[in-house]
Amino acid sequence: MTEQVVVGRVAKAHGIRGELAVDVRTDSPEERFVEGAVLTGRARGGATTRLTVTAARWHSGRLLVRFEEVPDRTAAEAQRGLLLLADAHGLPPIDDPDEFYDHELEGLRAELTDGTTVGTVREIVHSPGGELLVLDREGRSEAMVPFVQAIVVEVDVQAGKVVLDPPEGLLEDVEPSP
Repeated sequence: MTEQVVVGRVAKAHGIRGELAVDVRTDSPEERFVEGAVLTGRARGGATTRLTVTAARWHSGRLLVRFEEVPDRTAAEAQRGLLLLADAHGLPPIDDPDEFYDHELEGLRAELTDGTTVGTVREIVHSPGGELLVLDREGRSEAMVPFVQAIVVEVDVQAGKVVLDPPEGLLEDVEPSP
């Protein structure tokens, strides 16, 4: 299977003709959302669908995209929250050693500075406040770790790990309320 990268997330339907407002997660939207480009849509549950771009335009700071497979407003409403993925081949190398593509981080082992494994990076969440690493914690609740130098002290893609120095309580399981 070809490795894929997240290039956007469907925020909402726009208008009545099936346009989707997309939160862009790529530095080159003009290449990723060009007419005829084929993307993969991945729903929260993991189901995927093939989407072919028929048009894309900027409107009020947000990219509006039409897909061949999304013909109207009803179909567009069903796409809310869909992650849009493109093939990773052809991505330019990153010159900054402190920057990474999401797909390079997903699947890395997360360990503490003492070497204790605490989980695996499942995904990276891009929020207005910054990036978060979402960790699968083998049978425990997932953890969301701010992707900042003070907490993620080392990223070693070659060794397959991220090293964390979390503040007290960040990785503690939350007890259910009575």
